[in-house]
Order: sequence, then C-alpha cells, then structure tokens
Amino acid sequence: MEVGAEGFGRCLPRLRRRILRAAFVALDLEFTGLHSISLQNNEPSLFDSPVERYVKARQSVQRFTLVQLGLAIFSKENSNKYVVHAYNFFLFPSTLGIRDVEFTLSASSIQFLSHYGFDYNKFLKDGIPYMNEVQEKMLRQRLLAGTWKVCSTSNADRDVLKKAIDEVTSWIAAAKEEDTMILQDLNGYHVLEVQLVLRHALENVWTEPLGNKKVMVKKVSPEHRQLLENSSYDHCQKKLILLSARGFTNLFQILVKARKPLVGHNMLMDLMHLHDKFYRPLPESYEEFKRNIHNLFPVIIDTKTVTKSVQKKCLFPRVSSLLEVYAVLCSSNLNPKGPPCPVIALASGCSRYAEKKSPHEAGYDAFLCGSVLLMSAHLLLCRATDDAVEADPSFSQYLTVLAEHVNKVNFIRGGVSSINFSGEDAPCRHPPALIVHVRGWPGLTERQIYQEFKARCRFDVRRLSKNQFILLSNQYKQLVLRDYRHHPHLQVSVYRHWRHSPSVNCLLQISGIVALWSLLAFALGGTSSC
Repeated sequence: MEVGAEGFGRCLPRLRRRILRAAFVALDLEFTGLHSISLQNNEPSLFDSPVERYVKARQSVQRFTLVQLGLAIFSKENSNKYVVHAYNFFLFPSTLGIRDVEFTLSASSIQFLSHYGFDYNKFLKDGIPYMNEVQEKMLRQRLLAGTWKVCSTSNADRDVLKKAIDEVTSWIAAAKEEDTMILQDLNGYHVLEVQLVLRHALENVWTEPLGNKKVMVKKVSPEHRQLLENSSYDHCQKKLILLSARGFTNLFQILVKARKPLVGHNMLMDLMHLHDKFYRPLPESYEEFKRNIHNLFPVIIDTKTVTKSVQKKCLFPRVSSLLEVYAVLCSSNLNPKGPPCPVIALASGCSRYAEKKSPHEAGYDAFLCGSVLLMSAHLLLCRATDDAVEADPSFSQYLTVLAEHVNKVNFIRGGVSSINFSGEDAPCRHPPALIVHVRGWPGLTERQIYQEFKARCRFDVRRLSKNQFILLSNQYKQLVLRDYRHHPHLQVSVYRHWRHSPSVNCLLQISGIVALWSLLAFALGGTSSC
C-alpha cells in the first residue's frame, strides 16, 4: 500500500495494468500548505469569482509542494462487486536538473498531518521524484550536452560522494581486471551520481546498481568498458536516467493516456497541483487552465458536488467531512426498496483500511472518495428509476445518472457553487450583503472591521469606499442589524445595489447633472423665444 522511490519502478508495470482494467480511479493529495498567508489578500473569500480564486490559489500552489498522493483503483468484477487497490505514494521533487526546487512549509499543515500520523521521514528520504514538462525539457537538454548535475548542496551529500570516490581510488590501484568491490549505504540519487562520477573520472571501471542501496564497482579494460556502455543493460543510459528522474510523472502520464474517470473530493487544489507538478507550470489564464485539465482528464467527478445533490434529493443528514459522508452512506438504509448497492471489497494487500480508519492518509481518502461515489450514484439511480434498477448496474449507467455533476468541481466559499471544466461557469451569485457606514473612526481597515464582527458571525469584508465596507456571509444574523442600530461609529444596513453602488451613484449623479442642464437649456431657450 505504501510506495516510495525504492520500490516505485518495480510497481509501475503492475499499476499500469490495473489502471487500464479499472472502471475509474479516485485520488487524493496532501500538501505542505494550502493558502499562503505571506501573500496579501490570498485567503478564499465569498467575494471571489472563479477567476479571482484561481489567481489566489495559483500563487499558493507555486509555493507549496506535494508530500503524498493517494490512488484508489476501482475494478468491476463480473458480479455486482468492485475490487479496490489503494496506494500511498510518498513524493519529493526531483533533484536531477539544472535548478534546485524550493518550496514552503505551512506550520499548521505540517502539524495537522503529523497529528494523523504522517511519516515525514518517508517523504524526505524515500519520496518518489517527479517533474513537469518544462523541467523535463531542461534536463533532456542537459543530458544531451553532458552538463547535467544533481542538485545536491548539503555537506552530508558531499561527504557520501567523497567517501565512495576515495574508497574506489584507493582500491583500484592494487586491483586486477575483473576484481570487484561493493559500495554500501547509498540513498536515492547517490546510487546514480556515484556511478556517473566514477565512470567520468576512471576509464577502467564499470559500475552496476545492486539494489539495497549498494553499487558494484568492477575493474575492466577500456575495450571491455566500451562494449558494456553500448549494451542494453547499462543502467546509466541517458533514457534510463530520464525515466528515473521523471519518477511519478510516468504514472501520471499512464493516467492521462488511460482516460479513465477521475474522482476526488473538493478537488480544485488537487487538479491545480497535478497540472503544476506533473504537466506544466500553471498558466496565468484561468480559461487555459480549465482547457488543459479537460484535455488531460475528460471525465472528472467531485464527490462534494455529488453529495450536495444527494442531500437535497434524499433524506440525508447534513454532514461535512468525507469520512462522515462515507459513514452515513454505509450505516443508513437510504433506499430500503431498491436493489443492494454494489459490494466494495478492498484487495488483499489493502485490508488495513477495512480494519482501521486512517483519515487524511491520501490512499484512505482516495478509497473513501471512490466508495462514496459508487454509493451515491447507486442511490441516485434508484431514485431516477423508481427503484426499477437491475441487480447488476454497469458503471456507465452510474455515469449517466451523474451526468449533471460530471466535470463540475466544488467551489468553496465563493460566487459560484462549482467550476465547470467542460463549459462556461454559471454567473456569480452572492448571498445577501450588509453595508457598514463608518462615522468618526478614521483609518479603519478591512481587518479591523473583520475583528469587530467576527464574534457575531463569520463575515468576509471588502472596502466599498473610504467610509463604507461590504460584509458577506453565508448566513448572517439579524442580531447584527439590531446590535449596531445605535452604534456611535458604525451604521449597519442591508446592501442595495441601486442605492449603495458607487458606479450606480456616479451614474445617477451624471444623469442628474445632464437632466439639470437639459432643463436649464430648455428654460433659457423658452425665455429667448419669448
């Protein structure tokens, strides 16, 4: 279930076969942070349009990185049963290239994942490398020119390489042809870099990785060395170096080519990180981002969007977290008359998830996503057909009943309910707003207004003019209007666009001036004619 850099290459062919046979794939990502507080006005707001939110989120995605990606592969069996293979991939940016990768850590995010048992040693020491197309192009050019390097700047890395080189140069002076020695305790790219450095410095050595953090060094003749370099068994061929450096990107491209439905939960940030880390740096254009994602994954299903619909159409308790939704769907008999929901069985190697809850472990959350999708789709199918559902509905039938939710990704706290990746977004519709008029309190800021009202209700604040602020909340309370009725400095009322909008007021003033001049001209014209 847990896959790091050391075992990833061996798993890749099996993963490819399972993805190609799958009905759909669910995923979940864990990051080093969500929203960067060091960037001004970067917090999500109810005022945000999809374009504004994308601009904010793009800045955060560029600063943070991935620590873990969970993949749950759902395969349909002959009977009414889906078998799930769930994986946790620990990820770490590739250090092969011309530029080192920098990323930011959010203390709250790190603490949050640590609370749920995340193993940071696996992230740092055994994280699978990855790169996007731009980084790959740079590495490819450097490989062809012979000027590539490992971005290794720590003293510990340099000490490892120096120790290995010293051992070989001391040994080779007395060694005979075909003699061998073993270098041990080499991690990650040390295995590759030691071999390339030795081969470059010494024309009479050959190297082979042995696995288990070991490299075999053999003394050979220059002629024998040339034959070995031209063989297909050379682990240091440029194409193999590139394949190794691309790491998890190889699996990402398998997912793209397979074109299986991709399932997630509140997946906007997941999609943005997928684009930025494995495909291309996020474009400035929001519409270009949407087109790119739709080309990569033609069928996207966000279970947050789906469960909102289920809550409206069925007697479904109002719950928020993915685990709570899963628990309700498993425990409640929401459809007593219809045929039973498909059986969801974890594969033998993934049985830990059947025995123990592991919230915020990426593989477990991916498993929950896929399970919630199947149970919700079955429920909606029964409702749509008045329970006249065959005993073994196909996944395509589920997709049909989910059609209105396909490619609609949930939009958290904003002007629209979802982002449409296969068409135009719906027009923004904000909840009722309040307007605050400030008197006798100079220099008041949005932050101070937020602090003033946060005890009563969570408002998003935006300045309208020098002495006016708009407040937005999903459910503001009437007591705010009541409590501030006689406040000495703050007058609160319901916002009316025709009355309070500066642009409308400006237009009314201009219209008034024009009307006044017209009236005056008419009056003067009439006087002259008399």
